[in-house]
Amino acid sequence: MNVHAAPAATESILIEKDVDVPMRDGARLKADVFRPKDGARVPALLNLGPYQKDKLWLTPDTLEEKQNPYMNWETANPLWWVPNGYATVRVDGRGSGKSPGHFEPWSLSEAIDYYDAIEWAAKQPWCNGNVGLTGISYYAMNQWFVANLNPPSLKAIMPWEGAADLYRDALFHGGILNVFMTNWVTAHTLHHLLGRASREEPDRWRTNALYRWVRASLDSGELRDSQAQWDQIKVPMYTVGNWSGFGLHLRGNTEAYNRAASKHKKMRIHAGSHVHAFYTEEGRADQLRFFDHWLKGIDNGIMKEPPVKLAIRKGNDVLEWRHENEWPLARTQWTKMYFDLSKAPPEGQPQTGQLVTENPKTSSSSTYATFGLGTMGSSSAASSQVMGGGGIKPGMGVALETPPLPNDVEVTGPLMASFWVSSESEDMDLFLTLRHFDGDGKEILETGQQGAPVPVAKGWLRVSHRELDPERTLPYRPYHKHQRRQYLEPGEIVKVDVEIWPTSMVFSKGHRIRLDVQPRDGVGSAGYLHYHADYNTGRNTIYAGGEHESYLLLPIIPAKT
Repeated sequence: MNVHAAPAATESILIEKDVDVPMRDGARLKADVFRPKDGARVPALLNLGPYQKDKLWLTPDTLEEKQNPYMNWETANPLWWVPNGYATVRVDGRGSGKSPGHFEPWSLSEAIDYYDAIEWAAKQPWCNGNVGLTGISYYAMNQWFVANLNPPSLKAIMPWEGAADLYRDALFHGGILNVFMTNWVTAHTLHHLLGRASREEPDRWRTNALYRWVRASLDSGELRDSQAQWDQIKVPMYTVGNWSGFGLHLRGNTEAYNRAASKHKKMRIHAGSHVHAFYTEEGRADQLRFFDHWLKGIDNGIMKEPPVKLAIRKGNDVLEWRHENEWPLARTQWTKMYFDLSKAPPEGQPQTGQLVTENPKTSSSSTYATFGLGTMGSSSAASSQVMGGGGIKPGMGVALETPPLPNDVEVTGPLMASFWVSSESEDMDLFLTLRHFDGDGKEILETGQQGAPVPVAKGWLRVSHRELDPERTLPYRPYHKHQRRQYLEPGEIVKVDVEIWPTSMVFSKGHRIRLDVQPRDGVGSAGYLHYHADYNTGRNTIYAGGEHESYLLLPIIPAKT
């Protein structure tokens, strides 16, 4: 352990570098501890993960918390937290940074290590015995998995933009592989094999996480330890999502609020980029009040306030905060906007339809080509399918649109679409995108989690994965089993229910709501592309009206009276 002399800006902070944190199997992970220099016994806020505790994060100029020598990607800033009466502890996960061993991301072994780190911190002479978990993304996801184990000294968690089900939220969207995750493994393997971390130990990523993940293409139980066990998560929690986080985190945060066994839980959902909200004055105030209540016993009223705090989006990054008492909102008017394909253009032209308030009396259909991988080979498995800044080839899929709205319409909550499909192939992929167009036909986009413009919401389903779990399915949120593949016979017409991740948007009078149903990644997918299996070829058909009732279910929120 090395004790560093604090610079003038941190003269009240004691910084201990490379502290040994003993694990139950005899291993010792390395941690940095930032705590009050006066020796006060304070709560501990922990981060454990692979992003290297010694790696300085060069923050963007737009971040409210400014650059300092101790900023570290997605973790708590000690120069803010320690003066507010906390110790912050950063632990290099096993097999990453300066910690020995073999790295297994989001695994049972990592959760056990985290349990041991929590109990170690609670017993330190500088700690008051209470431990909380904080942090974004990776540092949010593994909060769920250690909370599955209920460490006795863990008193509160605040997973900030954290997927909770590695299979559904991160790896396989509706059964379709999200290549963000395969790229993530590659990037962090390279950091530890070729970057500075390799000087400590050059061979710590021997466990083939990538193979294990991709091989688990059905929810067979292989990834159970990387899925929140909601009936076991009983610790007080504040789950924090991001409307722009479809593709990785948002679903986990909303599922947590409804399904976790905790008797004390809150939820907030903001918008914008992945890191900015965590470091705002407003965001830090929410964090501090929550941890002050649960780790210091301060009765600051936070748990008496409405439990849900939502950023209501109004387009072009305009939003206003609103508190609610439940999720989904009790006053939701669940509204079906039916597919009308009766005026679909001839096949070969871009396919369009309408979203209407009543199911058309007669059935109609729309057929589009999917375009196979052809000679482009593996390169077209994902990124090359995104053409011209996010679009796909003309004629791929169907665009369904409302008439100009007669009044402002707020859509806040979970969404889904139920419709009928067939294919010439044995399978088909469905990529659903909810979009927002103004009166002049210009699309209104928002700042996405990765900083690029994104539409309102997205959903996905590989049709062979259409089997629902009746015990977990809700009228507004399908829950798919993903335990077997039900391949199609050519021309077989089947019903599909597609989960669209929750959202909030006020569509102004005169604007239009549009739903794209496509066979490839569409607009706003750049951060989270997918592998398009080689059997998704030929022509696909969508049916609507009559006996083929097809609709988009919208959670429309009337104004409070």
